[in-house]
Amino acid sequence: MVVPVPPPDPLRDLVRLAVARGTPFQGHHHRNYVVPLPDGPARLLGRVAGEPVVVRVRRAGALPAVIRTWRDEAAVLDALRGLLPVPVCLAAGADFAVHSHVGGGSLAARCPDGKPVDRPLVEALAGLLAATTRVRRAALPPLPPAWPRNGTDGQGFLRTLASCADVQVGQANAAEFGGLFAALGVPEDALRGLAERTPALTRRPFGLLHTDLHRANVIVSDGPDGPRLTCVGWELATWGDPLHDLATHLVRMRYPADQWPEVTEAWGAAMERLRPAAAHGLGRDLRHYLAFERAQSVYPDVMRAARSLQESFTEERLAAAERAVRGALEAGAGPLRLGRVPRGPEVERALYRWWASRPDTAVRRSAGRVHPWLRDRRVPERDDFPDAAVRQALLLEGAAPAHRVFKGTAHLNTVVRVPGTAAPVVVRRKLPVDRRRERGILSEHQVLRAIERARAGVAAPRVLALGESGAGGPFAIHTYAGPRDADRPPGHPVDGLLPHEADGLVDQLRALTRVDYRQLDPVAGRSGFHARLVEQLGTLVAELPAESLSLARRLGLPDADRLRRVLSRQTVGERRPALLHGDLNPWNLVRRDDDLALTLIDWELAVVGDPLYDLVRHLHLTPTRPEIRTRMFRRWERVLPPEHTRGWREDWRTYRRLEAVRSAYIDLDRLVTGASLDAPNVRRAADSYAVTLAMAAGALGLPVRRLGTGLRGRLRTLAP
Repeated sequence: MVVPVPPPDPLRDLVRLAVARGTPFQGHHHRNYVVPLPDGPARLLGRVAGEPVVVRVRRAGALPAVIRTWRDEAAVLDALRGLLPVPVCLAAGADFAVHSHVGGGSLAARCPDGKPVDRPLVEALAGLLAATTRVRRAALPPLPPAWPRNGTDGQGFLRTLASCADVQVGQANAAEFGGLFAALGVPEDALRGLAERTPALTRRPFGLLHTDLHRANVIVSDGPDGPRLTCVGWELATWGDPLHDLATHLVRMRYPADQWPEVTEAWGAAMERLRPAAAHGLGRDLRHYLAFERAQSVYPDVMRAARSLQESFTEERLAAAERAVRGALEAGAGPLRLGRVPRGPEVERALYRWWASRPDTAVRRSAGRVHPWLRDRRVPERDDFPDAAVRQALLLEGAAPAHRVFKGTAHLNTVVRVPGTAAPVVVRRKLPVDRRRERGILSEHQVLRAIERARAGVAAPRVLALGESGAGGPFAIHTYAGPRDADRPPGHPVDGLLPHEADGLVDQLRALTRVDYRQLDPVAGRSGFHARLVEQLGTLVAELPAESLSLARRLGLPDADRLRRVLSRQTVGERRPALLHGDLNPWNLVRRDDDLALTLIDWELAVVGDPLYDLVRHLHLTPTRPEIRTRMFRRWERVLPPEHTRGWREDWRTYRRLEAVRSAYIDLDRLVTGASLDAPNVRRAADSYAVTLAMAAGALGLPVRRLGTGLRGRLRTLAP
């Protein structure tokens, strides 16, 4: 029987003795020590003095990185006594337990991770997993209220696991790691989405599951009839579909890939002998549990890699943490639908910024070394945001919560509030891999400074600093366009502009004509803007990956040279040029509560050219009701000077056709490569690709292959 809590003083003395003199072996959740029992604890526990026991001390500050169904491991061990070889829990306290010692050595010591396990041991392990499921439900502690009531509902069980992982791991660690996950491209709702996508599964009778049977949790001792196995580490036990236990065992035992079929076959054979119904649907359903295991493992693997840097930060540790994080993301990318997995430099920078922002004493002492930064003199120090504020913003960046981290196609944007400043700011970093095919011509910081100097009535961010911050890489700091408290998400007109917003945007397009663009583009103002757009599009198409180009040909889209010839037949009249934003999609428009209505952000694609193009491209990228489109054209014609608008009625459809063709190539490439599909504007465009392709066909006057439902699957069948 387990000694009641709180334990008598002799057990506290035993814990202190174990920590001071015991033989340690480590685990993720406990520090374990083997120690001989002194007389006092031995009498209390009814054991022989000198007998070895295992003292398990819960790690202080251990990450909540696992799913727990029960807190009482002792009750599980009591239920297993006599059914399986397991240790006996002799005593338990709030932060420790005393277990009987199992003779022998761990399987990890005999056969390290990655090495094949001998067939007799594989069969014995499969037998242990099968025998575990025969424990009676009534012998175990009560299940949580949200647990599936139907004892064969695998779909409900898997959904419950995903929900528990979201609450117990994802949400429990959001304050410390949420911003890091966002920077790595793991959205806050990734596990909730996984739960919602859980498919129907074959019904199998539930049973007790170990769920953490890896090599360090298997003790091997020699007996007269061969090796004897004992399972330890039952704190993650649960009640559910036995196939989940096989999946966790396959992944956590780190078998060589070519041994997985052998292990799966042995498990199926053991189940057929002991509980045949539990093996139903093995071949069909195992992949779903494996996908969940890889998905939920992303969280502990990333968090433990990051925490390792706090113990001792070195270049070697950073490199090891980067490899661990990237491996976890690659394994979980499919089940979590992460899109592109960040590459090494991007992962290293995210880890470095997270580490540098930790509030522990060592980091604070070395803050000057952690955040050295070099100012780009093109943006001099500002009175309203001096160097000290820049350093503080960089220090706060890595600690920002997930809802303040926004990852786009080309930038990672982190919103921070620097003490002593009037409003939040955004630290803006270009991603090491720019996923946009379109390339800007002008420097964003120069465009924003020109707008600020013009004071023309354009609502755009102000550049507060530009520079490079050591291992964090290049950065810019802008004023933040979202809500002043920074804890509510910015609002975007994703379903189209309201009437007052349409008016406000047109008025800002008028204001852009007052910005002096000559300082930005020395050759600006020359004729042939449409011809330059056609040439740029031809170059973009020519530089697409071979797979994207091949699929474009199969769909009937022309190659770069033919595209240039077709589009060059269409011309537009000349209008006086102005500074253009170049990418007025809804997510680059932030709602505000004044007469300006919208703030225009992300000026990376700004260009000097025909003002009509900015309006038409916006209408192409944004869902727009006919009455709003008419309203915008009428107001645009009325408020802009005539030299910017003459002949627009004959020309606007030419620009619309050009943008339809551009989208046909860019969105196809995104579908093929998966680039930027995690960005909301890109997801929307990809989901409507069949319409885009039809529009491009009409614009080019060419027969283009029609696509209906199931677009992505059809694209895969057409790909070479």
